[in-house]
Amino acid sequence: MRIAKRFIATGLITALPLAAAAANWSDQPVDPADDHPEVPVAYEEGGRYYTDDDIPTFNIADDGTVDWLTFSGFRRYHAECHVCHGPDGEGSTYAPKIKNSAVQMGYYDFYDVVVNGRTVGNSVMPHFGANPNVMCYLDDIYVYLKARGMDAIPRGRPGKKEAKSDSIREAEDACMG
Repeated sequence: MRIAKRFIATGLITALPLAAAAANWSDQPVDPADDHPEVPVAYEEGGRYYTDDDIPTFNIADDGTVDWLTFSGFRRYHAECHVCHGPDGEGSTYAPKIKNSAVQMGYYDFYDVVVNGRTVGNSVMPHFGANPNVMCYLDDIYVYLKARGMDAIPRGRPGKKEAKSDSIREAEDACMG
């Protein structure tokens, strides 16, 4: 019986790091060559691009021109998120990289963590649900990080961007007041 307890305890101790690692989406590698159904553009509406599941996604032209949300997401991410999560979603000594999280977690889980925050061990992600500088641009930030996580755009400010559509401008104005 004592041997069985040791095996069970050893199994639990071995499984704990795996469970913790699985919970940390930022550590999960993303292979852009794999099939990622949450990425391809299915349709465009008012300058916003969506997947078949109506999830916002990025659109990068052959010449490197990014859609407006990806460009705006770069700007908004670096205004609000990079202080903890590092430039270009690459992480820091303070907080994990999150460029992979936008791909691995999916839209609704990503949205939930940003709105409500999360605590994992000693790591605390504060909630941003009341911050209009984040919430009015959360799709932009998500799309930018998804593009980074899929290696669709390099690090740094995108060189070329689509023009901001009237629809996006109206939505921003309505959200920001």
